[in-house]
Amino acid sequence: MNPTHHTLDYVEIAAPDLPTAIDFYSRAFGWEFNTYGPGYAGIRSASGDGEVGGLDAEGVPGTGGPFVQLFSEDLDATVKSVIAAGGTVVNGPYDFPGGRRFHFHDPAGNELGVWAAAPE
Repeated sequence: MNPTHHTLDYVEIAAPDLPTAIDFYSRAFGWEFNTYGPGYAGIRSASGDGEVGGLDAEGVPGTGGPFVQLFSEDLDATVKSVIAAGGTVVNGPYDFPGGRRFHFHDPAGNELGVWAAAPE
């Protein structure tokens, strides 16, 4: 599965009680997970190829909803595009085990993220 430039790619859902969240989503929707320790579980794609989201024990639940991430083939160019379009970078860019990412607020104040894969 190859990510597509500037499309919705991954959604994180706040889950302070990770075991309860895994149980709920497994039972309610039949989701399967890749567990990465006590703080995070990736939501497996229905096709079995990769992940479409995750449950984050450090996330703060609220009315803001899930955290949406987009994929970028050129993270630095995307940072510039977000700023040029009126967005505000609020975190990063920073490295994580799968690559680099940053978070931004859109003009309405919604927070989204963008990530790029680590070089192979």
